[in-house]
Amino acid sequence: MTTNYLNDLNDSQRQAVINTEGPALVIAGAGAGKTRVLTYRIVHLLQKGVPAGKILALTFTNKAAKEMKERITKIVGPEIARHLWMGTFHSIFAKILRMEGERLGYKPNYTIYDSADSKSLIRSIIKELNLDDNIYKPGVIASRISSAKNNLITASMYAADPTMQEYDKSSRMPLLSNVYRTYASRCFKANSMDFDDLLLNTNILFRDFPDVLAAYQKRFNYVLVDEYQDTNYSQYLIVKKLSATHQNICVVGDDAQSIYSFRGARIENILNFKNDYVDYQLFKLEQNYRSTQTIVDAANTIIANNECQIEKKVVSMNETGEKIQVLQAVTDSEEGFNVSSDIFDKKFTLQLNWSDFAILYRTNAQSRIFEETLRRKNIPYKIYGGLSFYDRKEIKDLLAYFRMVINPEDEEALKRSVNYPKRGIGDTTIQKVFELAADTNVTSWNILLEAEKYPEHFNSGTAKKLLMYTEIIKALRKDSETTDAFTKAREIALGSGIMKELKEGKSPEEVSRYENIEELLNAIKVFSEAAETNGEPSSLEAYIANVALLTDQDNENEEDRNKVTLMTMHSAKGLEFKHVYIVGMEDTLFPSPMSSGSARELEEERRLFYVAVTRAEKQATLSYALNRYKWGNLERSNPSRFLREIDQKFLCYPQTGGQPFQNNSHTETKPATFREEPHQYANNARFKKISKTEASTGVTFVASDSSLFSEGDNVQHERFGNGRIISIEGEAPNTTATVEFEKNGKKKLLLRFAKLKKF
Repeated sequence: MTTNYLNDLNDSQRQAVINTEGPALVIAGAGAGKTRVLTYRIVHLLQKGVPAGKILALTFTNKAAKEMKERITKIVGPEIARHLWMGTFHSIFAKILRMEGERLGYKPNYTIYDSADSKSLIRSIIKELNLDDNIYKPGVIASRISSAKNNLITASMYAADPTMQEYDKSSRMPLLSNVYRTYASRCFKANSMDFDDLLLNTNILFRDFPDVLAAYQKRFNYVLVDEYQDTNYSQYLIVKKLSATHQNICVVGDDAQSIYSFRGARIENILNFKNDYVDYQLFKLEQNYRSTQTIVDAANTIIANNECQIEKKVVSMNETGEKIQVLQAVTDSEEGFNVSSDIFDKKFTLQLNWSDFAILYRTNAQSRIFEETLRRKNIPYKIYGGLSFYDRKEIKDLLAYFRMVINPEDEEALKRSVNYPKRGIGDTTIQKVFELAADTNVTSWNILLEAEKYPEHFNSGTAKKLLMYTEIIKALRKDSETTDAFTKAREIALGSGIMKELKEGKSPEEVSRYENIEELLNAIKVFSEAAETNGEPSSLEAYIANVALLTDQDNENEEDRNKVTLMTMHSAKGLEFKHVYIVGMEDTLFPSPMSSGSARELEEERRLFYVAVTRAEKQATLSYALNRYKWGNLERSNPSRFLREIDQKFLCYPQTGGQPFQNNSHTETKPATFREEPHQYANNARFKKISKTEASTGVTFVASDSSLFSEGDNVQHERFGNGRIISIEGEAPNTTATVEFEKNGKKKLLLRFAKLKKF
């Protein structure tokens, strides 16, 4: 082992790394290298002779845990690093529950329900209880149950709490406790847990079995927690219990970036650390390595308006950088044009990648306008937090078979797989299976195995189909514990009939689904090989446990790399981009109108703004519209109060030559805005090809009706120039054309957005 890693740290970081004994709070400003400090602190412990198995490190994403472990492995080697207990809260506690869960009545092969599974089960329960799903909305109920669990309120406690019952009555859902109780019972019966159960059950395990708690307290001499400001009450309590014996707890975070109260995160956990651990050491990381001085200084003036915070002064040693741009638009549509035009200009003048840009908004609904304007300019983009690879139908279908092979009592997996590929088993039959299982207090799987014993519920033909399905699952379950994940996954993909079903499809959508199954198997192959190399379990059960705990940040696809990113400000935390556009900076949008009556909520909105601004490395741009459509009506709005809180010396107004804009209440001076006119960089040498193409099409360019195109047509595109349609695929409105352009090669375009002109 080497000590050279200490040379990579500044003085503040080094002190936070080498002072390993006792409680420690590391306050890390945005871009201050907190991950490096946490990583090197672990390395330092290992170098001091602490066994890797005595160290517990908790993160919020698998991506963060993976990056840290890779860094540690490079320094100490794989033989030592593999014994670290490092991962997300949910993955670590899921591991503990697999070893200890039998004390709570769970089998080690329990499966984990994702949010879609939970809502599906809740939807079924609402139907079974004959409740109105317009009042008892599955999403609302799932959120309510999640909140209760994160506050350690079980179903029985919920039903016995008068305050909860009164609240549900006022919300017109007096039977919500019945739904919660049934939901908890069905999960338990299916040998399944949802995400929140992983935390709740760990707390129950430690509460009801002191010997188990004592064993893990003894096991972990050192506990380290990343993003401590994002912990909820349930996580806080587990960490406090695990570190109680040795008191060697180090938490890293930034109170100024606490933005997840809606998920149950409690800023009090980090603010009150000094009360929980009186003899704690405080380390402040105040040098920002990410952003320019201007961005950092502007962010400091934003957060200075908050009262509840741990005092710190973040500085940057980077270049001064450009001032923060403020763009004003007359309407929300014009705002979309302003931003997409600015991105287009900067991309080519500065020779950047599309992935260097991000558009951040307060609510998901705001993405539409930016999607439309980006499409018009043929700027590639991705919606962060959209449909992930693992949420695609064909992937979830195959994963359901994986789950049935691991845990045949999993009702949601059974529901998804029993009639796919089609076997003539209808929804009514499945509902009968679930009802019979509830009435006889056995699992749905047992009902399927003995379907012939219930002739009053299933005729002989239906019973035969159900038994055929169980035979498939039983055959696939053979050797599942000893076979590596890839071999078993491929066997299931073939044996279930899914591969055959998709391979026979000829439409582009079916071909794409088949390719996605292939990609999933590729991912499992990588997992199996990596697990075997690292001496970790390589079974299908281990793979499913890993997939169930993936987060948004773990699901980026290679094809999405070089695209402009669109996301909410909440989703942007932990990420960084060279150029960031923060849009919808209006009092009616940001801060959220729901925070206006609460100083506490307003401070969280301000922290969210701080997070958004500090995602930018080179330049931040703030944008707002004076008029925005709401429910079909164009309503006036004023710039956000947050804009007025930034020191004006850090702002510039490129549309007015540097002069600040007026509020909407002073509209006699018409604001200057970007207009649809010849490109402002037309004379730049780096733009000659683009400018020539644009000039050739001119402002008179008019697209032809997309329904009139045929293979062989000669066409013109605003940016790509002249070309010929080689092929047309798909049906309206998703018809695509492959066009061979004279100067830009082959492009596959969605006709309804391509705006091609026949000539």
